[in-house]
Amino acid sequence: MQYEQTINAAVECEGVGLHSGAPVTMRILPAAAGAGVVFRRVDLDGFEIEATGRNVARVSYATSLMKKGVLISTTEHVLSALIGVGIDNAVVEIDNLELPILDGSARPFVDAILKAGIRKQRRRRTYLRIRREIEVREGNKFIAVYPADTYSVSYTIDFPHPLIGRETFRVELTNGNYLREIAPARTFGSRKEEKAMRAMGLIRGASRENCIVLTSDGVENPPLRFRDEFVRHKVLDLIGDLALAGKQILGNIVADRAGHAMHTALVSRLLRDKSLWEETTLEDAREEEPATRTRESALVQRV
Repeated sequence: MQYEQTINAAVECEGVGLHSGAPVTMRILPAAAGAGVVFRRVDLDGFEIEATGRNVARVSYATSLMKKGVLISTTEHVLSALIGVGIDNAVVEIDNLELPILDGSARPFVDAILKAGIRKQRRRRTYLRIRREIEVREGNKFIAVYPADTYSVSYTIDFPHPLIGRETFRVELTNGNYLREIAPARTFGSRKEEKAMRAMGLIRGASRENCIVLTSDGVENPPLRFRDEFVRHKVLDLIGDLALAGKQILGNIVADRAGHAMHTALVSRLLRDKSLWEETTLEDAREEEPATRTRESALVQRV
């Protein structure tokens, strides 16, 4: 896509926050070219928080943003949907602290945006083209981004559950792959961990309607949308978290048992060191030499 895009008309949905359980109404509105994605708390005099890694407040079971003490929680699914359908500029209004979970995937957001339509803008879209390899490690967890001339994600998870175990999924984010392969994948959790998580003030809005509920040996609310829906949802989360870089990425992301904290750590690393990437249009990127993809020839940045 050569030019930036915004949503053609406002869309609205209602639901509850996954962790807070609080009712919330959300609207996605068109925004001017170059504006990026901005969250707006209409219950707090329209206070705005830009969707950037510099505003990341905390990450554990979701990604939250904060500015001047104002919090917005569980941003990853909406941001993932916006990247997935190619929206560069939008205002996301909510009237509570957490975005609605809806069915636990990005598909309802995608469907609403596509129904409203997408409008091409006159400003050329620029990308963050990765110039040097970055690796972030934490014990046996790992996330990295390597130079490439497209945006792709490879994710591996390993959960001690008979339906999951070790799963790997790779996707090239072109030609509608996000809509088909990623957007429908739902979040998940287990009955075994439910009591402890609720005691921590989490998953108060979780239900069989908005997440996959795992029992000790199966699924409480079948069927799965994909055989490997669990790892696909992790890809969905990752795409949403990496949207906090502020622009779409040209690079190959590889993650192994990472999570929100490592996703956003990678974003922070990118934003801190501008020598790791260049801002470019697709047209400019195609005119240059293909990016080196081999790990052996790249300069590794470790954090």
